[in-house]
Parts: sequence; C-alpha cells; structure tokens
Amino acid sequence: TCILVFCDLNKFPALVKDGSLRTLSTSARRSTVMQAWVIDKYGNNSVLRYTKNASFPIIHYPNEVIVKVNAAGLNPLDINMRGGYGAATLAMKRDPLSINKAGSEFPLILGRDVSGVIMECGLDVSYFKPGDEVWAAIPPWKQGSLAEFVVLSANEVSHKPKSLSHVDAASLPYVAATAWSALVNTGGLNKDNSAKKRVLILGGSGGVGTFAIQMLKSWGAHVTVTCSQNAEHLVRGLGADDVVDYTAGPVERKLHTLEKFDVILDNIGGETEHWALSLLKPWCGAKYVTLVTPFLRNTDQLGLADGMMQTAVTVATKALKHITKGVHYRWGFFAPSGPALDDVSEMVDAGKIRAVVEEQFSFAQVPKAFEKVEKGHARGKIVVTVTTEQEE
Repeated sequence: TCILVFCDLNKFPALVKDGSLRTLSTSARRSTVMQAWVIDKYGNNSVLRYTKNASFPIIHYPNEVIVKVNAAGLNPLDINMRGGYGAATLAMKRDPLSINKAGSEFPLILGRDVSGVIMECGLDVSYFKPGDEVWAAIPPWKQGSLAEFVVLSANEVSHKPKSLSHVDAASLPYVAATAWSALVNTGGLNKDNSAKKRVLILGGSGGVGTFAIQMLKSWGAHVTVTCSQNAEHLVRGLGADDVVDYTAGPVERKLHTLEKFDVILDNIGGETEHWALSLLKPWCGAKYVTLVTPFLRNTDQLGLADGMMQTAVTVATKALKHITKGVHYRWGFFAPSGPALDDVSEMVDAGKIRAVVEEQFSFAQVPKAFEKVEKGHARGKIVVTVTTEQEE
C-alpha cells in the first residue's frame, strides 16, 4: 500500500533547502508560542495585554523572513491603531475577500519599527540569511514588533546600519520610510536635485521631522523648521538653518518674513493648510506635502467605497484650487521599502544621519512607553527593548 501526503511546502520553508529535506527545530517555544504585547479590542491603554502565548509567526510565502526582535520603536500611529483608527481600511487590506468575520485581527500586536536578527528565510530569499542583523518598517496591516518574533516580506527588510545598536536602529525605519515617501516619492527631492532647495518642515522635533532635517541637509538643502523653543537646540544640532518658535506668537507671520520655499513638509495639519501654501514659490513646481490626511478617517466613518470617494473628491478639489495659484498640493503616506532603507543605512554609516532616541523602555514597561508617546511633544523616538544582546 502506498500512502501519499500532500502539503504546501511554502508554508513549511524550514523543511526544504536546495531541493532537499532538512530537520525542523522541535523547540516548543520556537514552533508554537512567544511573548508579546497584544490588544484584544480597541480602546485606551487598558487594552494592552502581556502574554507568553502569542502565536509564533509562520512563513506563508517564499519571499518572507522571520525576524527575532531586539528592539521595537513606537510611533503616534500605534496610539491611533490601539484606538481603532483605520480599522476598516486595514481589515480590507488584511482580508480583501472578506472571508474572515469582524474582529479576526485580534489578538493584534502593535509596533511599526523593528531591529533584530534574521532567524528563518523563505525559499525565494537570497539577499538575507539567518543571523543577518536587519531593520524594517512594518506595514500597519501586519502583526507588529512588540513581540519576540515577527514575519515580514524580504522587500520590506534591510541590513541594519553597522554603526548603530539595535535600540538606536529601531528608532529610524518607520520615520525614514515615511519621510522618504513624502519627500522623495511625492515631493520629488533626491540627493542630486536638493542642493540650494529651500524646504520648510512644519513640526520638526518629532521622529519624521528629526530624520527629514538630517536627510535634507546631507543632500545640500536649506532647511527651515518650526518647533517649540525648548526643541530648538535639538533641531539646530541636527542641521536646521532657520528655526521658528511656534509658541511665541503666530508662526505664519514669522514665516512670511522669510524667502519662499520649494517644498513644505507638514507634520501638523489642521489650520496650517489655510496659510502654509502661500509660503511656496509660485509657478516654480513648488510642492506642499502633508502627512495629516483624512483618508483613514473617511473610510472608518463612511465605509471603504464611500470613504475612498470622499477622499478622492477632497484631494482633487484641494489640488485644483492650489494649482491655479501656481503651487502643488499633495498628500504623503508611509510606504514600506527595504531598498529605501538600504540607502538610509548607507547615510547612517557615513555619519550623515544619527538616531534620535528620547527615551528607552524595557519590554515590561510597554504601557508606560505608550503613555509617553500619547503625551506628544516628542523630542525624537520612544524605543522598547525586546531582547537584549546578552540574552541571545
């Protein structure tokens, strides 16, 4: 009697290497569960729950890798996601055919930044190998980095800068990917065309702002930043040419006394849209790029179809309104990109960009780390140590 067993080997990459079978680890900890901070519903900080029984990540596709997490960076997005912001859109991204019932994303692991070590590679992964130190910005529709392990696509991962510790490295990927997407992909800036360009960063002392200052200065741009007075020393130390204190009277009046700008990166939103575009050079291809958009809010409130329609109408109306004045209105979005992080890694190791970590928390202190992020007024990034080098 012959018995045939059929299985999808892509789901069991540890079984196959170079076409032959190899032994799979029988460690119960490795193959079944792990430690993590999860949420089982949306809400305030009280929904955060520590568990030793989170499901261990599995490689489902041949281009994926499993990363052992050393450090995880927190962002304002984690606070928003904890409260359910963007849940409708992210649910569609996770389950485009609506096969699973509502709430299938739980237990949900937050954390968009990761620095760690490759533990396992899918069959099609050739750029990385187990043991490589890597960093990545994790898309919000995937399980996050507040866990011992996380699974990612190889094209979302990059080799970590050799000059940075895991803690420092975990402060950069998400803000780097966001700033790169906004300034390079949307704003049209790059290392070859930024010399002598005038760039204004509204809200320059947070994670995206502190990274953008350094990247733009390394490319030769003139950078003006708005921030509070007690953050001036920080942003000037990162290379900002002009600093405007938004707490000392109407900031737009001070900015109007300066020469007009080629690009504006807006991390604040709200009322800034009403006056910021008048600071751009007209009829010179100048762009206003805002990272504060109503896209996820629209889809949460109106549903996916109506929300996307409302969003399209809003951005088209604003873009048309401002193009008649000779300037371009754009929305910027986070976009995960391993290749972009490769370029950033080179800049870090060349000494052109440094990590700005405001405070470091242990894995047991995750709720306190969330409280710190939620207070706002950031002076860099908040980082959680998940696995220390001594524990490896």
